[in-house]
This record gives sequence, structure tokens and C-alpha cells, in this order.
Amino acid sequence: MNHKGSCLCGEVHFEVEGEFESFFLCHCNHCRKDTGSAHAANLFSSSAKLQWLNGEEYIRVFRLPSTRHVKSFCSQCGSALPYADKETRLVAVPAGSLNSPITLKPTGHIFMGSKADWDKDLSKAPKFGSFPQEDNVDIS
Repeated sequence: MNHKGSCLCGEVHFEVEGEFESFFLCHCNHCRKDTGSAHAANLFSSSAKLQWLNGEEYIRVFRLPSTRHVKSFCSQCGSALPYADKETRLVAVPAGSLNSPITLKPTGHIFMGSKADWDKDLSKAPKFGSFPQEDNVDIS
């Protein structure tokens, strides 16, 4: 199976050839800081091949010292991008960076012990099809 993806500004395009074995939603402190959200959503494969189609010169990699946390991103727009670890041969792909659909459902939530204190009952929060208009939102 081939999966294609890109960054937000479109400077970087990539292809992942192969199957994903797991799909984790990580709530650790590093992933929350990294994404600015409740969790990171990453697909993993030990056999897939990552190929940069264009924009490889814009890719930057940040390794958080004394941890296993790595972030690959576009230097132009900051979008998260895949990372292929040469030592472990593990390919990690941010799910939101893919342009092609994925059929694998999340394998699970991990590092729930360090999830954000506001990350509770999020499914009960109001849902909007787009950015809500101020007159549609009760902020009292």
C-alpha cells in the first residue's frame, strides 16, 4: 500500500510504501508540547519505506535531549512530517500529514497518566462544522 502526504504549505511531499502496524494517540508531555494539542496521532511501521518526493531541503529534525522524542517538520510552515529512524528502522508518520485515506483505526491511547487535565469528556463538547460564529457560542 502507498500513502502520500505533504506539509501545510505544500513545499514537502512524501510517499510511504508499505503497511502501518500501529496507530497511537500519545498523551505524553512531550507530544502535547510538540503538537500544542491533547495528543499526537502517529502511525508506525517497521517495514514501510519513506521516500521524499520533493522539498527534502526544508525538512528539519529536532531530537529532545535525554529522551526518545523526535520531531521532523517543514522549516517553511512548521508542519509535522514523517521520521525514519535509521537505527530501529521504525517509520513514524503523523496521521494528519497524510493526504491519502488510512483504514487503520487507532490502536490505542498511550501515556494516559500524563494527559492534560482538560482532556476529559471531550466527546461531550459542542461540535461545529466550521469555525463557530460568535453569536452561536455561549461564552458566559
